[in-house]
Amino acid sequence: MWDALGTVRDLGRLQEIASVLIRYGFGDVVRRIGMADVLERAGRLLHWHNGEARLRMSAATRVRRALEDLGPTFVKLGQVLATRVDLLPPDWIDELSELQNSVPPLPFEQVRPQLVADLGLPPEEVFLRLDETPLAAASLAQTHRAWLADGTPVVLKIRRPGIREVIEADLRLLARLAEIVETRAPDLKRYHPAEVVHQFTLSLRRELDFAAECRNAERIAQNFAGHAEILIPAVHWRWTCEALNVQDFVDGIPGRDLAAVDAAGLDRVKLARTGAGIVLKMVLEDGCFHADPHPGNIFYLPGNRIGVIDFGMVGRISEQRRYQVVQLLHGMVAQDAESVTDVLLEWGGGGIEVDEARLQQDIGAFVDEFRGVPLKELRIGAMFGDITAILREHRLTLPADLALMIKAFLTLEGMGRQLDPDFDMASEARPYLERAVLKRYAPGAVLRRGRRSLVGAVDLLGNLPRDLKRLVQAARRGRLQLHVETNSLREFGEQVDRAANRLTMGIVTAALVIGSSIVMNSVGGISSRWLLAIGVAGFVGAALCGIWILFSIWRSRK
Repeated sequence: MWDALGTVRDLGRLQEIASVLIRYGFGDVVRRIGMADVLERAGRLLHWHNGEARLRMSAATRVRRALEDLGPTFVKLGQVLATRVDLLPPDWIDELSELQNSVPPLPFEQVRPQLVADLGLPPEEVFLRLDETPLAAASLAQTHRAWLADGTPVVLKIRRPGIREVIEADLRLLARLAEIVETRAPDLKRYHPAEVVHQFTLSLRRELDFAAECRNAERIAQNFAGHAEILIPAVHWRWTCEALNVQDFVDGIPGRDLAAVDAAGLDRVKLARTGAGIVLKMVLEDGCFHADPHPGNIFYLPGNRIGVIDFGMVGRISEQRRYQVVQLLHGMVAQDAESVTDVLLEWGGGGIEVDEARLQQDIGAFVDEFRGVPLKELRIGAMFGDITAILREHRLTLPADLALMIKAFLTLEGMGRQLDPDFDMASEARPYLERAVLKRYAPGAVLRRGRRSLVGAVDLLGNLPRDLKRLVQAARRGRLQLHVETNSLREFGEQVDRAANRLTMGIVTAALVIGSSIVMNSVGGISSRWLLAIGVAGFVGAALCGIWILFSIWRSRK
């Protein structure tokens, strides 16, 4: 699969990726997925030297360091993996959560040409003042403070020049890597690498589109219309485009600066409850939520208000999924193991053989730990962490939207306890859960679901005669086909194919040896030279066939 590389540049990037993996002690991974083979055939030799100091690090630390060295695409991949609490154990989640976007900023002279192209005018004609020193720099963009002609303070988020081309090349390699891992590393297949890379590709491409980020911000701001406790900066669409985001400047206390919160006289308890209410409303009522609510994206404002920025990563949850979340949380609080099991199987059991009895037994033991525990002592984040550990043990994985939601809950509870050690997430969630249940079973909601089901049933019955007629006609014409695809059978067929090829080559080799021996024994008379040449050619062919068989066996490691 690596042989299908699109450009020489991709091949160079592949060599860089392989070199970094080897440097951090993952040379066996490079061999297993065939990266070494294609690079050596292309004349790009690798130096298989693992640094001893790096090998003394934990595997999670080495992965994080390797992702950092590989650049922005892989840093973003690590950040996405840090949300997959259902796939990775807590120590890996903690390590990958340390991945930072902060990189040295580009000089303003390098970003100015793109800024002029995005604005359509020199920045001096648009802004009353523009600070050329960046406020912050990340892997995809850097931000500058500016003032519009009317004096309005704004922030410019400028995409790094040429970053899209770099990321697209890396995404092509990641897609091939995921396919190869699923083919050559069956033990890693349960992590669904191809699906993870697909979701990551969609997420990263959305994040590269700053106009889409602004649309996300406006949608969430609209959901909070009339809620004075949250501030979402306004977008200045006249100057905003795919590569440039111009929004109001938020002048507040960064989420990490708790000392400044105390110095400003803000109420930590109220801030924790306000933050919890904001996220719970997004998830359980609106179905559209900020998927990365870490302290860097949060500002504390006078009046115990909260400012939220950076809507590049947004999660969306359907009404049905929100109700399942309510069922799960209610089952956990009410010690209803059967209800929790049903929800988890519906989320992650498709296409996977699961021991339902053992799963329900494990969940029953889990929820029994919370029997009789007062609501205020429940830790929703810890409960979600335990649930995801059970999912990993049973080889179940969550849909991507739910993984983002759980990560948001974990981050929210951690921030809440930093502000208020007695922060009670379960009590804050209770009224939202009750409203969600009442909303689902309200007469209007039940009537809408019944109407949709009735319309669907009528459509099905109305189309049934036509569909049956087409089915019968296809059967009469001999065009009725049944396609059954079984991955395990396909892999077994490929193995049989390879074995048959080797067996055939072995028979040909033996025939060449026997035939050449007979010819050589017949040497004599006028035609002896030709017979000698034929015999030698047969032995040479047999030798080449034997070498091919040995090389094929060596490559397969079997």
